[in-house]
Amino acid sequence: MKIKILLFLLLINSPIFAQTFSGSITDVYNQGIQEAGIYNKRTAQHTHANEHGEFSLENCTVGDTLQVSSVGFQTKLVRIEGLKESLQVKLNAKPVTLEEVVIAPKMNALNVITEIDIQTHPVSSSQEVLRSVPGLFIGQHAGGGKAEQIFLRGFDIDHGTDINITVDGMPVNMVSHAHGQGYADLHFVIPETVAKIDFGKGPYSQDKGNFATAGYVGFNTKEKLNQSSITMEAGQFDTYRLLGMFNLVANKNHNAYIATEFISMDGYFDSPQNFNRKNLFGKYTGKLSNQDKLGVTFSYFDSKWDASGQIPQRAVDSGMISRYGAIDDTEGGATSRTNVLIDHEKRIDAHAKVTSKVYVNQYNFELYSNFTFFLEDPVNGDQIRQKESRTIYGLQSEYKQSFSNHHIEGSWQAGISLRNDQSKDNELSHTVNRSETLEQIQLGDINEANIGAFIGTSINLNKWTFNPSLRIDYFDFQYNDQLMPAYKTQSVVKTIVSPKFNILYNPTNDLQLYVKTGKGFHSNDTRVVVAQENEILPAAYGFDLGYLWKPQPKMLLNMAYWYLYLDQEFVYVGDAGIVEPSGKTRRQGVDLSFRYQPFQWLFWNMDANYTYARSIDAPEGADYIPLAPDFTLASGLNFKFDSGFYGGLNVRHLADRPANEDNSIIAEGFTITDINAGYNWSHMSVGIQIQNLFNTAWNEAQFATESRLQNEVEAVEEIHFTPGTPFFLKAMIQYKF
Repeated sequence: MKIKILLFLLLINSPIFAQTFSGSITDVYNQGIQEAGIYNKRTAQHTHANEHGEFSLENCTVGDTLQVSSVGFQTKLVRIEGLKESLQVKLNAKPVTLEEVVIAPKMNALNVITEIDIQTHPVSSSQEVLRSVPGLFIGQHAGGGKAEQIFLRGFDIDHGTDINITVDGMPVNMVSHAHGQGYADLHFVIPETVAKIDFGKGPYSQDKGNFATAGYVGFNTKEKLNQSSITMEAGQFDTYRLLGMFNLVANKNHNAYIATEFISMDGYFDSPQNFNRKNLFGKYTGKLSNQDKLGVTFSYFDSKWDASGQIPQRAVDSGMISRYGAIDDTEGGATSRTNVLIDHEKRIDAHAKVTSKVYVNQYNFELYSNFTFFLEDPVNGDQIRQKESRTIYGLQSEYKQSFSNHHIEGSWQAGISLRNDQSKDNELSHTVNRSETLEQIQLGDINEANIGAFIGTSINLNKWTFNPSLRIDYFDFQYNDQLMPAYKTQSVVKTIVSPKFNILYNPTNDLQLYVKTGKGFHSNDTRVVVAQENEILPAAYGFDLGYLWKPQPKMLLNMAYWYLYLDQEFVYVGDAGIVEPSGKTRRQGVDLSFRYQPFQWLFWNMDANYTYARSIDAPEGADYIPLAPDFTLASGLNFKFDSGFYGGLNVRHLADRPANEDNSIIAEGFTITDINAGYNWSHMSVGIQIQNLFNTAWNEAQFATESRLQNEVEAVEEIHFTPGTPFFLKAMIQYKF
C-alpha cells in the first residue's frame, strides 16, 4: 500500500501530469506587456506574451517557477500554485538592461534594438524619429518643411521610393506624388508620442506591399501617457518649440490624450527660412468588452517655409555667395495633412482575433524649387511649382489564429487591404518669384487604387521557425490630363504576386540564426504608367543571411549578409516632371549592429553598414548608382543615472559616394558629432542639446546637376548642395504633472 501511495505521488509530480498553463502580464496601469518573456526554470521552455500581455505555456506542473521579464521592467519569479486558475502578474517599470533581453523565436526579434534605443536615447525631433532605425540616414534640403531624403542599404531612396513607412498601420508614402514617387512626409508625427518602432530590411514581410524593397518602418504611437507635460525649447537661429501633452482619460479600460506642438525657426541660412509648423494629435483607446477593443486617432499638421535650395559649388568657390547663401531664395512651400484612423480588434477566442483599420487622409502640398537656375529660361529663371490636393481612403483587415499541440505550435494569418488615392490638380508649372505662372507643364487628376491580400503561417517546430507566405497586389491607374484638348480617362491595370519564405533557428535563448527570402516591388508614377505602359510594378528579389547573438549577458550583436536585385530603378526628374528608368541593379552588403551595457547606467550603440551597388546593364566603369552610400556608421555613448542625470555623445558618418554613373563627380562624406545632457526630477526636467559639436562644414544633401547661372554662357555639371547644420545649441525645460 505504501509503495502504491509513493508511486502515485511521484506520478502526480511528474511531467506526465503536466498541463498547458496560461496567464497575463501587465504593468502597474493594467496595460498588457507585449513580448514579455515567460521562462519555466524546470523545463527550460519559454514563450512570449501577445499584444494583450497574455500567454500560454505547455508542460507546466504545480510547483514550477516561472521567470517573467521584459525590457524596461523588473524581472519577477512566480511559483505555480495551481493549474486551473489563470496567473496574473504585474511588473514594475525600471531602467532598461540588456541582461533581460531573451532572443526568442519570433519574426521581429531585431526590434529589441530599437526598443532599447528609444528607452536609452529618446528622440526629440521628427528628423531623429527616422534615424532611430539602424543603418538609416536622412538629409534635408528644402528649409525643413519638405520630407527628408532617405538612405538605406545602398539606396538613395529619394523621399520614399524604396521604403514602406506607416504610422499605427496607416500608410505615409504617397503614390504618384507631385514631387516624387513614394513621398513620405513624417512631420505630422510628434516624436514624444512614439512608443515603438517596428522595422525590417528587405522585401520579406507578408503584410508590407508597395515600396517595401529596401525595407519598411512602422511607427506605433502610445496608447496612454504616464504623465501630462508641457515642454519649451529654445535655441540658436531663432528656434522655438512648444509642446503640450495632456492625459484626458486614464483607467483600466479607457485611455485618451492629446498632444500639440508648435515650432518656429529662421534657420542658419543667409535668407531667413521663416519656418513654422503646427501639430495636433489625439488618441483614444478603449475596451468595449473583453472581446472588443476600439481605437480612434486624429491628427492635423500644417507647415510653411522659405528655402535657399541646392547651390552650385562654383558659386561658393568664386565668392558669389556664402555656403549659406542662395541663387533663388524664393524657393519654399507649404503643406498640410489631416488624418483620421479608426482601428478595431475583435477577439474571437483565446487563439483567434480579427484586427481592422479604416482611415482617411486629406493632404495639401505646394513646393517651389529651382534646380537649374537659368538653364532653360535665361530671362525668368527655371523655378517650378509642384502642387496637389489629395484624399486617401483605406481599410485593412487581418485574421490571425494561433495553434499548438505537444509537438508543434505557431499561427497563421490572412489579410486584405484597400487603398484609393485621389489627387486633384496634380500640377507642375514654370513660375517666377512664387507669384507668376509662366507655363503649365503638367496638370491633371490622378485616381490610383490598390487592392492587396496575403496569407502566411509561422510554424515553430522545436528550435526552428518556418514562415512561408504569399502576397498579391492589384493596381488600377487612372489619369485625366487637363492639358489635353478633349476629356479622356487614361487607364492601366496591373497585378503582381510576391512570395516570401523566412527560416529562423534558435539553438539557445542567446542566439538566433536566420535566412530571409522574398520578392517585393515599388510602383511607378501613374502619369508615366498611362503614357508608356511599361515597368509598372518592377520587382525586387532579395535574401538575408544573419544572426542575432548575445555573446554575454550585457552585449547584443546582429550581423547579416544581404543581396537585393531590382528589375528597374526610377530616377525622378523634378523640373521635367518625368520618371526616368535607370535599368536593372544589384546590391549586396553587410549590416552590423552592436549594443553593449558595460555598466547599469551606460549604453554603447554602434551600427555599421557596407554596400556594393551597381547597375547591371551599364558598362563597367559607368555602372555606379548615383548617391548610393557604400559605407555608413552611427555610434553613441548614452548614460542615464538613477539620480536623474542623463546624456549622450553620438556620432554619424557617411562616406564619400559617387554622384554620377562614372564616379567622376563625388558627393563628399561627413562625420558629425552631437551631444546632449539633462536632469530629470519627478515633476520637472531640463536639458541641452548641441548638434554638430565641432562646427564641421558638411553637405547634408548633394546632387550632380547641370545648371547655368545668370552670368554664364555655358551650362556646368557639378555638385549642388544644401549645407548641413553648423554648431547648433538649444535648451529644454519640461514640467510634468
